[in-house]
Amino acid sequence: RYSLFYNHLKNIEECEGGLDQFTKSYKIFGVNQLLEGGIYCREWAPGAEAVFLAGDFNGWNPFSHPYKKLEYGKWELFIPPGEDGCPAVAHGSKLKVVIRAQNGALLYRISPWARYVVREEDKVNYDWVHWNPPQSYIHKHPSPKRLKSLRIYESHVGIASPEGKVASYKNFTYNVLPRIKDLGYNCVQLMAIMEHAYYASFGYQVTSFFAASSRYGTPDDLKEMIDVAHSMGITVLLDVVHSHASKNSEDGLNQFDGTDSCFFHSGYRGNHQLWDSRLFDYANWEVLRFLLSNLRMWIEDYRFDGFRFDGVTSMLYHHHGIGTGFSGDYNEYFGLHVDEDALCYLMLANHMINSLHPECITIAEDVSGMPALCRPVAEGGGGFDYRLAMAIPDKWIQIIKELKDEDWNMGNIVHTLTNRRYEEKYIAYAESHDQALVGDKTLAFRLMDAEMYTNMSVLMPLTPVIDRGIQLHKMIRLITHALGGESYLNFMGNEFGHPEWLDFPRIGNNESYHYARRQFNLTEDDLLRYKFLNAFDRDMNRLEERFGWLASPQAYVSEKHEANKVIAFERAGLVFIFNFHPYQSYVDYRVVIWHSSLTVVFKYKILLDSDAGEYGGHQRLDHNTEYFSEEYPHNYRPHSLMV
Repeated sequence: RYSLFYNHLKNIEECEGGLDQFTKSYKIFGVNQLLEGGIYCREWAPGAEAVFLAGDFNGWNPFSHPYKKLEYGKWELFIPPGEDGCPAVAHGSKLKVVIRAQNGALLYRISPWARYVVREEDKVNYDWVHWNPPQSYIHKHPSPKRLKSLRIYESHVGIASPEGKVASYKNFTYNVLPRIKDLGYNCVQLMAIMEHAYYASFGYQVTSFFAASSRYGTPDDLKEMIDVAHSMGITVLLDVVHSHASKNSEDGLNQFDGTDSCFFHSGYRGNHQLWDSRLFDYANWEVLRFLLSNLRMWIEDYRFDGFRFDGVTSMLYHHHGIGTGFSGDYNEYFGLHVDEDALCYLMLANHMINSLHPECITIAEDVSGMPALCRPVAEGGGGFDYRLAMAIPDKWIQIIKELKDEDWNMGNIVHTLTNRRYEEKYIAYAESHDQALVGDKTLAFRLMDAEMYTNMSVLMPLTPVIDRGIQLHKMIRLITHALGGESYLNFMGNEFGHPEWLDFPRIGNNESYHYARRQFNLTEDDLLRYKFLNAFDRDMNRLEERFGWLASPQAYVSEKHEANKVIAFERAGLVFIFNFHPYQSYVDYRVVIWHSSLTVVFKYKILLDSDAGEYGGHQRLDHNTEYFSEEYPHNYRPHSLMV
């Protein structure tokens, strides 16, 4: 694999003036204004017989501005400035690339490199709008330094409001970012930013890869949002979709040059049977140019601090993970079923990012467990910094859905939370956007279900269902945070047990926005119990900020007691003790502590207590109590203490 990667890199260095020039192509392709006022245009359309540019600037004459054909399927056009020195194509004017296909048909297309596309309310398709304002937004704040402990707030701009509408970049900037900062998250991962024609696709059916979604505002609004996040010390990641593309042709990449291929594999291999989308040909030189340049544009133009690569499992295998289980056997990861071209692209992407912007972070969404995916490219690895621990949320769902509380298996919980590849960093999460979507249930909804509608008021008696749900919601998140990985992720709203599910406007729900929103206002109502979960999540993150357990070595688990339903472990100098027993509390309970001194007595105090009153607990512990270590062997260790 490294040899394949090295050969690609060597060819780029020799043929394209190096990786730096090759990935700067976003400044050349598409429609670009030159300093002297002229317009330079370049496209790659290998199947086209002729290429033209039409738009407001020439009265939509499809033939007045033909491109010149270059080698390897490229086309270029230069439009000089007008007599007054002004650009021939004005900012805000509409454009289309006109392709004469091999069958003679004229195809009106949006450039794959378009920076801004909009859809008018009375239209179905998007329009390409030339974005070249007299003064673009100027970033004022530097990007944060690379974080050691990553606490990620997974977010969607459009639903980030209690109102039933598409929210804006401005709303996120001034109303949501302060909330994220207060909750103790130091990183925001933005979904659905790359333009997608179908809102309900959650941003995963991308139509314009270089365009920031216009439904939330302008490119400058997004730049301001990222800049303000940086001023707060918040790292900003983009959920990038390079695993597939929308089948749209009028306003997407599909059949751009009139052929079935171009950016994609032709025939069966070029279609994803479950997603109904097109699959990139990662062996194609110009596809590599397009995708690598796309990453670089988001970093350099918008100042994103890295990426979460979506659908990596689909990329890695010719079977795309469809109907395939992964047990961890190495035969599942090496063989002809692996798409080496896609894997090589991911290695090139990570190498480019690490070489040109070493402060950036990359995350792989891979459910298969591909070995070495998060090891350096120089070791033959994939080059990612983190991978998502996707087994953890599945385990919590399985436990809550299938088992009685007294049947919870402590050893199985610990195994799931600690079962990760050696020296590869994992992002732990109890739930993400996947569990919030319609058809699934969040942890809070699974735990409390219909009673969330009637019994979340503090004026109502605390029912057993609500009591159990609130306590387990906190405990599940804390043990996942502290034991499950080297980073932590939460989807917006789930931190306070957001009621109901997430469903975007579509025909099936009469185009309703009722479920396409986040009711942050619930945490601000002192009469509702959501405030307890919100406060616990905040203080959990702040405690991690103080002690940095995510950046510490894996925890030492000293106890997983099946009868007592107790899990105890140490990490970053802290002792974590969880009692999952449904009705049994303990006094004078002995737990192991780890320290090397035989003579020094260590004093411990409670730092975070899920049973505290401010978190909706029963206040059964005295926080003034001091606990002292003893030279008393327990669980095969020489020191312990009583709690």
